[in-house]
Amino acid sequence: MAENKFTQENTLARCVPMNKLQSVIAGKWKILILWYITFYKVQRFGELMRRLDGITQSTLTKQLRELENDGFIHREIYKEIPPKVEYTLTEFWESFIPVLQTMMVWNEQHLCPDYKNPYLND
Repeated sequence: MAENKFTQENTLARCVPMNKLQSVIAGKWKILILWYITFYKVQRFGELMRRLDGITQSTLTKQLRELENDGFIHREIYKEIPPKVEYTLTEFWESFIPVLQTMMVWNEQHLCPDYKNPYLND
């Protein structure tokens, strides 16, 4: 690898926490999936499919599984006909909600100043 400022040990060490966060929430849909589950408290697969315009069923399945494996969401399977699966937040994710809300406010102020957010009470 070419020598640059990010290969220096002290710089690399500072990047580790952000690198870890990025690896967990990376993915085109993960932030939105987490946002909808945060706002609605409980989401079913079909509800997320309708809200995430353009996502494929396989991509949603993959990203939900990754979020579950990383400890951000809990999947509850109800043994009934037809089968029902609900997604909720874990306590681990709930500690991140203030960060997510701050990201939304910053985005509204700097990237979408004309947007009126129906999810936040002003």
